[in-house]
Amino acid sequence: MSEIHAETAYVRTEMLPEQTPPITAAGPVKWMRENLFSSWLNAILTIVSVFVIYYVLSGILPWMVNGIWDAGSLSECREIRDARGGSGEHGEGVACWAVLGDRWHQLMFGFYPSELYWRPILSFAIFLLALAPVLFDTLPRKMFILTAAAPFVCAWLLWGGTIWGPIAIALGFVIGWAVYKFGVPAIGTLGATIGAIVVPILYWLFVAGPVAGGLSGILPIGIEAVPSDDFGGFLLAFVIGASGIILSMPLGIILALGRQSDLFIINKFSVIFIEVIRGVPLIVWLFTASLLLNYFLPPGTNFDLMLRVIIMVTLFSSAYIAEVIRGGLAALPRGQYEGADSLGLNYWQSMQLIILPQALKISIPGIVSSFIGLFKDTVLVVFVGLSDPIGFSNLIRATTDWNGIYWELFIFIGLCFFICCYGMSRYSQWLERKLRTDHR
Repeated sequence: MSEIHAETAYVRTEMLPEQTPPITAAGPVKWMRENLFSSWLNAILTIVSVFVIYYVLSGILPWMVNGIWDAGSLSECREIRDARGGSGEHGEGVACWAVLGDRWHQLMFGFYPSELYWRPILSFAIFLLALAPVLFDTLPRKMFILTAAAPFVCAWLLWGGTIWGPIAIALGFVIGWAVYKFGVPAIGTLGATIGAIVVPILYWLFVAGPVAGGLSGILPIGIEAVPSDDFGGFLLAFVIGASGIILSMPLGIILALGRQSDLFIINKFSVIFIEVIRGVPLIVWLFTASLLLNYFLPPGTNFDLMLRVIIMVTLFSSAYIAEVIRGGLAALPRGQYEGADSLGLNYWQSMQLIILPQALKISIPGIVSSFIGLFKDTVLVVFVGLSDPIGFSNLIRATTDWNGIYWELFIFIGLCFFICCYGMSRYSQWLERKLRTDHR
């Protein structure tokens, strides 16, 4: 018995109380050991990186923080800088942020009438509300009514004029829906689809204008018209970018499905369109829209330059979106297509319910990357005579008051683009996590 007691004397009968982990195994110290000083090479790289960051920020932050905000010209900024004891022939000592306070309205709205700024601001608010139910599925589905009406309301607010113009254009989509709905039983899905595309185009080209003009003559309802030449700055970038993004997505899906179609004409047309558009730089297509497109239109046709640019940007983006979505379609196992066939679904039902939801989920990073690139490429419109933010920075620097200022304008423009693009990137990452099914 004594031997048994001797063996069990060291058996613990109660749990030890919890203790805090060592400082090196938790908290910031653990993170630094794992991410910054995990090896001697990483430690050296960390020290060098910290030195480089300090060296850069020590030169930039004083220039930015000590900047001048209250001045009417660059010469006044220099006088204030000299009074502070600064130096530098061209004002390198401190930033002259006063240019933003003096010309912010041009950077944001271009030549848009100042008394009508409420219209683009209201249009932007409506656009965000209309976009919300598309981005977040927890919102009421009734908000899709606003989503469907928002493009026409925003266009009317931005350009003004008679209210019957947007209504006549919206009527074309109703006509296309009616052609498809009543054409499927009569001429089949393919014929109804082609008719739903061709008939609205013909209506918009030859009928919409007279209809809007006739209704405007009977019941003139409208607001002050603003020509496209007055659009500029970030207003122009938002209009072109948002229009291109919204219109290129459905067109890209159609082109991706057309490229995989077994119908010879549809397949070859989609392939030729995608390869030709992707094979030519965007700037060439913009010059085509600016200079050559009028040669293919009837004599006397006044085709707005901004509308031409939106069309070209949309076609260019749709070709890239089509290839991104085609990659998502190709990534799906063959069993998904066979499963849709085994359920007795037709082509459009299988695409809507099974194939496209999975393909689009796979393609989210590529789609958002294309959208970000499209939004940034809107600055190229400066080469065809439209005053985007870069174009207006050139106009501002061409004035006698701000001739010689550079970095302040470019930093502001870059920051605005970064906020928009970073927002799109973060939303895509959130959406990927939300749709993840691998439970990682």
